[in-house]
Amino acid sequence: MASNYNSLGFNLMTTGENAGTWGTNTNLNLNYLRDSFGYITVAMTENRTLTIPDNATGTFDGRAMIIECTGALGANRVLDIAKTAGSGSSPGGTADILKPFIVFNNTSTSYTLTFQTTGGSGFVLTQGSTYLCYHNGTNIVDTGLGAATAPGGSDTQLQYNNSGAFGGDADLIWTAGTGLTINSQKELRLADTDDDKYVGMKSHTAVGTSYTLTWPQNAAGANDYVLTSQTDGTLAWVENSGGTAWQAVETGTTMTAVAGNGYFIDTTSNVCNVTLPAGVLGDEVSLVDYAGTFDSNTLTVTPGSGERIQGGSADAVLTNSTERSAFTLAYSGASQGWLLKNN
Repeated sequence: MASNYNSLGFNLMTTGENAGTWGTNTNLNLNYLRDSFGYITVAMTENRTLTIPDNATGTFDGRAMIIECTGALGANRVLDIAKTAGSGSSPGGTADILKPFIVFNNTSTSYTLTFQTTGGSGFVLTQGSTYLCYHNGTNIVDTGLGAATAPGGSDTQLQYNNSGAFGGDADLIWTAGTGLTINSQKELRLADTDDDKYVGMKSHTAVGTSYTLTWPQNAAGANDYVLTSQTDGTLAWVENSGGTAWQAVETGTTMTAVAGNGYFIDTTSNVCNVTLPAGVLGDEVSLVDYAGTFDSNTLTVTPGSGERIQGGSADAVLTNSTERSAFTLAYSGASQGWLLKNN
């Protein structure tokens, strides 16, 4: 009685046959089962057909689950799979080879490699990529799992999902020991909550000398601090001392001013004498006639001990009796002292 074979070439022994050889044939079948999880290489220097001979091991055995395609493609190549009947009665054909494959396209040169059943369409294998696929009874189908597992791009380029495969961007580089480089004046974008807007940061179009900015260790100590930089690129938070800090209306007869402040002076009921602080180059003090009464009750400004106003002798004073006047004194140094910035 003749033996039958399944689509993987296993010997389906019928009752009463192969007397005395059951052990041999059983061992062959167990080896075929082993081969069904095995690995082979296929040189794709020409089109190849993977076969599954009955009760034998073919040169390009389609039983193997893991297939590595090698060699330099001289043209577009096809790797297909067919059931090859042996001497017995084989119930199977190509359509019966319903099994999975893991295929690695390790070929070279810029040609395509297609994996398909004989007469089917299959799919193209990208060079350097590994695919988990299966025979569905008609074609070889790519599951999409593990596709293009080889990194896209060249050395040091960061990878990203490029339509289900790995891609690499020549403008996005990671260098061990150095860090991330974004080339070609591309931006680092920090998106908002719903991702419809962003804050972008990018390089100057033509950087004179490479430099690094190092952020402060902690957040600012209070509101309205400003970020400053040292010559080595180290950033630091500094209290914002620029501008004039305006004070509440002053009605007293005497007061001592503080550098950087502005004062509304109300002389409705009395004259007022303002003593300036000890001068430091660039310090400013601003004074304003709050009620329009300097013409009736004057404002007198006195420098600190030994200092000058408008280049006058030490302890010279400035008397203002002009209604609605407003002026700023800026300290210029010991020689000229406090000078009128505007009047």
